[in-house]
Amino acid sequence: MLLVDGMALMFRAYYASAATGYIRRTKAGLPTNAVYGFMRYFWDAVQKFNPTHIACCWDLGSKTFRTEQFAAYKGNRSEAPDDLIPQFALIQEVMDSLGIPNVSAPGFEADDCIGTLATRFSEQMDVYILTGDHDMLQLVNETTSVIIMKKGHGNYSVYTPQSLMEEKQLAPAQIVDLKGLMGDTSDNYPGVRGIGEKTALKLVLEFGSVDGILSNLDKLSRSIRTKIEADLDMLHLSRQLAEIRCDVELVCDQEACRLELNHAQVAAKFEELEMASIINWMGVAATNE
Repeated sequence: MLLVDGMALMFRAYYASAATGYIRRTKAGLPTNAVYGFMRYFWDAVQKFNPTHIACCWDLGSKTFRTEQFAAYKGNRSEAPDDLIPQFALIQEVMDSLGIPNVSAPGFEADDCIGTLATRFSEQMDVYILTGDHDMLQLVNETTSVIIMKKGHGNYSVYTPQSLMEEKQLAPAQIVDLKGLMGDTSDNYPGVRGIGEKTALKLVLEFGSVDGILSNLDKLSRSIRTKIEADLDMLHLSRQLAEIRCDVELVCDQEACRLELNHAQVAAKFEELEMASIINWMGVAATNE
């Protein structure tokens, strides 16, 4: 099962091509650069990891249970570019044409949908999560691997519990503790003021978790202890914000995710979007009727 972080792929695809100053468009003027780039990233991963089942997860909007807990959550992010906005609906139409479910849930982020489906499906099959978001590393377990997309096409780091431990000396659950302490500038929550990644990592490695740290405050330097005690509420809140929910109510069964392409349907969709090259490299030319 390949679970795709649709938001991560769309933003990556849009900015990778928009950086050149050229926005791909149909003859009617509809921007399609992010859709085109998404398909390149996505299909490369499909060919490399060869999943039998796929689902693609999306955010629905900026209001989620996290913004209710902390109003400033992701409040530092600018609006999506005008050329990108119509492409979110387009790429979901493309996924529909491929027979791939588009999954989302009101009040939750794509991450929570991915966490829920990974938890559900990893009981029966191996799960791979395709993303650029290192927060997803908390979901790694013996049957769930996280594929982090790196710069360029076809470059990935695949994380298992073993490789996560080797590279970062962390267990998956400790990713949440780390974020609780150091915060996350991209998601705009602060963690404990004055504690950065280096100190947070040192504390987590020494005491195992936030709970372990709080049980051993007397062993900390006065400076660090003072910072933690002054920001205790924000520490707990930041840890809650960092934790991906795995219990979202979603309608998405395993059989609906089976990858079985209707070549004529796929080819028709890419012809409509004036992307003949995708039809060629996917090998889905429609049969003549």
